[in-house]
Amino acid sequence: MDDEAATCELIQRVLYAAGVDALTLTRSGLAANFLEEAKFDMVFFDLHMASPDGLDLSREMRRAGSNRTTPIIMLSDDQRPSALSQGFAAGASFFLYKPIDKERLLKLIRATQGRMDHERRQTRRIPLRSKVRLRFGFEEILCETVDVSLDGILVKAPRTIPAGSPVQVSMELTQKMKPVEGAGSVVRILGGKQMGIHLDRLPVGESERLQEFLLPMIPYD
Repeated sequence: MDDEAATCELIQRVLYAAGVDALTLTRSGLAANFLEEAKFDMVFFDLHMASPDGLDLSREMRRAGSNRTTPIIMLSDDQRPSALSQGFAAGASFFLYKPIDKERLLKLIRATQGRMDHERRQTRRIPLRSKVRLRFGFEEILCETVDVSLDGILVKAPRTIPAGSPVQVSMELTQKMKPVEGAGSVVRILGGKQMGIHLDRLPVGESERLQEFLLPMIPYD
């Protein structure tokens, strides 16, 4: 995301050369919708583009959603220490100064690909139907999973809960297995009364049990 088309084209070419698909935008107002609807391996924000700028978008990304832990590369021609501090405080993972050097950009992409591969496996969705009980306040809602990943589930429910709501989760993966229990939050609402739940507060033991169940089903690319 940069308001300079030439910068977007350069980044796109380098990403393609590294085997990474790219979506480029020159209007920052369009970015929020894409970040809500899709999971990205890496994002580039221009620090000083038109509102919302890179700082605003970074803060929004880090608050919630499937891209909350996605690496953010902040692009800037402002080399003041204060700009660097603001970027990292907003959630930037790396800084890349303009004019962009192709070799430096490629090294940065390669350095983060191990993390990108890990993120892909963390978010790989496995189609699975199982019973899930969500507790929201004093209400218990019986749902069914549509798919399950290592850090989230998509469920079909009698009714939806507002995005951002915290929920207690009890998920029955098999009849012989004790339900996986913990807490999460609603990160998206889809049609057909479906909700994306980020399992961001599973106890360590419960997370390990979920991984033991799912990892044999998740292929390596």
